[in-house]
Amino acid sequence: MSLNKLKKWIYHHISINKRLEIVATYYLLFLMIEVRKHSLEESARFSGLNKSQFSKFLSKHQDLAIYSLDKLSKKQAKQCSKTIKYLKDTSLWKVAILIDSTIENRSSIHTENSQKFNHGQGFVIGHQWTNILLIINDMIIPLPPIPYYTKKYCRENGLKFKTEHDSVVEYLNLLNLEEYIGQHDPKEVVVIADSGYDDKKIEKAIDKKWNFIIALKEKRSVKSENEYQNTPKSKDWSQVVAFFKNHRRLPWQTILIPTDEDGKKKKRMEFRARQAIGYLRDVGRAQLVCSEWRKRPDGRRKHLACNDLRATARQILIGYRIRWLIETFHKEVKTYLGFEDVATQGFASVQAHVHWVYCAYLLLHAHPPGVPEPAKTIAEKQRRVKQIIDHQEKRQVLQQLTQIGGVERYKNQLRRALAAS
Repeated sequence: MSLNKLKKWIYHHISINKRLEIVATYYLLFLMIEVRKHSLEESARFSGLNKSQFSKFLSKHQDLAIYSLDKLSKKQAKQCSKTIKYLKDTSLWKVAILIDSTIENRSSIHTENSQKFNHGQGFVIGHQWTNILLIINDMIIPLPPIPYYTKKYCRENGLKFKTEHDSVVEYLNLLNLEEYIGQHDPKEVVVIADSGYDDKKIEKAIDKKWNFIIALKEKRSVKSENEYQNTPKSKDWSQVVAFFKNHRRLPWQTILIPTDEDGKKKKRMEFRARQAIGYLRDVGRAQLVCSEWRKRPDGRRKHLACNDLRATARQILIGYRIRWLIETFHKEVKTYLGFEDVATQGFASVQAHVHWVYCAYLLLHAHPPGVPEPAKTIAEKQRRVKQIIDHQEKRQVLQQLTQIGGVERYKNQLRRALAAS
């Protein structure tokens, strides 16, 4: 496998105009290999281009990065949906939409559009991104993420300030799944999110189009079917924790959920759960589930709501476990693809970098030519892409050494490289 073929394969997937083809292809290739840090300096050293070319590419062409990710995610989703299967260990849903946010750490509060976040163990500085992932046939497909704009950034750029929840509602209302998977049954689509997205506007937006499984906040107001029919609609709502305390007669179900290790089911997680059909305030009818570890009942319980009334408690718990894939995605893009390595002042460059990182993620999982199927981890795929590049460099060196005066020219190149470093 040659480097030229790999470049043509990347160009075929993103279709960038000739003027930007070289810098865009090299930036994607750089993100697709394993290096200590995916900085602009390293990208210039890797490609032989000037650092300013990459700096201008990111700052001036963020719209191109957004368009490329949108096009690539649709292409990958259509490819996966040709033989679409049910989500693993479920028989109700074929497509999952995962929603969660992550922080892109930065070193200074003075960086454009950065702010402080309380991240559990103290404050961190950075940008917030809300990621939307499609799960089709166990394939993770990131869609263009939602950037969070601070009030200051909105004032300076003439933008209308929106909360994260307002942005998610707008995104879901505009999301047309037919552009990704073609014609489909909306009942076979489920949106999964943690309690940070337990919001009536979000749940109502999803309920109009698809199913949802959402973790509930402890103070979320719910009612049983009987209470809803026999009491005023504005009164006698219970917090979900109190609701399950008041319905202790609901039987516990033991639920075994298989976990995969290297493709083989070796362990089973044991939960127990109570299930009831009730109503979410300002949303509508839904299944309510209270679950906890069966062998470790330490009082920490998870309360879930699902508007698909066909689902069993086991299917709801398995569906909610799929949400962990978005945590895996966040870890991989931060650890291997340099999600947090950009060190530019302007947010336009940050935005472009993040979208190119997601493009690189999709390309690595689209099985680049020369990277065989057995390469499962993203780190292994990066190493194999690097081997293709290193092999090409060795071939170029050998070719130069066999030419007349090639040894002397190669020595001069090494001297210049050492002097530059």
